[in-house]
Amino acid sequence: MTTALRVRLRHAGRAGRRRLETYLIVAAQAGLAATLAWLAARELLGNQDPTFAPAAAVGVIAAALGNRARRTVELVVGVLLGIFVGDTLVEILGTGPWQTGVIVFLSAAVAAAARGTGALMTQAGGTAVLVATVTPTSPDLEWSRTVNATVGGAIGLLVVLVLAPLNPMRTVRRVADPTLNLFAREMTASAEALARADARAAQEILHRMRAAKPQLERLSEAVTAAEEVVRLSPVRWRRRRTLAAYGRAVEHMDRAFRNSQAMVRRIGTTLRDEEPVPADLPAAAERLGEAVRMLHREFLAARAPVQTRERVLSAVREAGEACRQDIGFSGTIVVAQLRTVANDMLRATGVSSDEARRMVRRAAAG
Repeated sequence: MTTALRVRLRHAGRAGRRRLETYLIVAAQAGLAATLAWLAARELLGNQDPTFAPAAAVGVIAAALGNRARRTVELVVGVLLGIFVGDTLVEILGTGPWQTGVIVFLSAAVAAAARGTGALMTQAGGTAVLVATVTPTSPDLEWSRTVNATVGGAIGLLVVLVLAPLNPMRTVRRVADPTLNLFAREMTASAEALARADARAAQEILHRMRAAKPQLERLSEAVTAAEEVVRLSPVRWRRRRTLAAYGRAVEHMDRAFRNSQAMVRRIGTTLRDEEPVPADLPAAAERLGEAVRMLHREFLAARAPVQTRERVLSAVREAGEACRQDIGFSGTIVVAQLRTVANDMLRATGVSSDEARRMVRRAAAG
């Protein structure tokens, strides 16, 4: 437990530093967007209360990475929905405490019925509150809010997509480098544990891999954000092909990482039971680590991942050789799980499901 906690704390510290590096850029975008939105609403449109414009701009910047365009639409649609429902119900019910509750409930319910997210429901409900409580004494406030939401959302998008877009490859590399290096490093460590018959080392590897789960999630988030930038930002269009390859690969790499944890768990069982370990088995695990490193390099270089496939199939062949030697029950399961990881890796390189299975079967047969 002490080892697992120490590993988790170390990974959490590293992840926190990397996350801070990424979100300092987001903070700078938010500051710029808030300034421009305030100026646009106050100076260009003559809105004497431009508060919601910078708030909307910051809301777009702070939205989940990769969902900013959708968040902008939700801001505006939510405000319009709140105005429509609120105005309609004020005419019917009048104003007051219970009327406000009913109006907000129905506005949020309509947003939910339209399969809106929390952001859309929040904007619809918030605008309905203004319509029910403030509008009778401050007419046209809801119209000002609509204009501010539109201006703020548009400026937020302008900042993140045109004026100060994230560098998509730098963003992905910042997350992918430590994540994929960790994956490759743990495969190499697994090979060393097998070669040394070190069951304790295998258990520590498993602890580290479990603690690294959030890093895989951040990689998926970073790729999604980068894909949005290269899809919508003209200055980043040339990166579309590279990011498309990364986007297709992330899901399969996540599966490969999860399946490799099952493999490492069975490696620990193999070593604790003192089963024989043919030399080809640690060699196969080492080849997987090499394949992970090569996949990352080939994607960043915008090359077809041919060398990655060769290393994956080499790992399968060596595992097949191990299976034909003196090997125990858990060892055969390690081989089977390695083939599953290899299948995931091949899918990450762009190979179809059927072709990946055929390639693995042929390599396993020698």
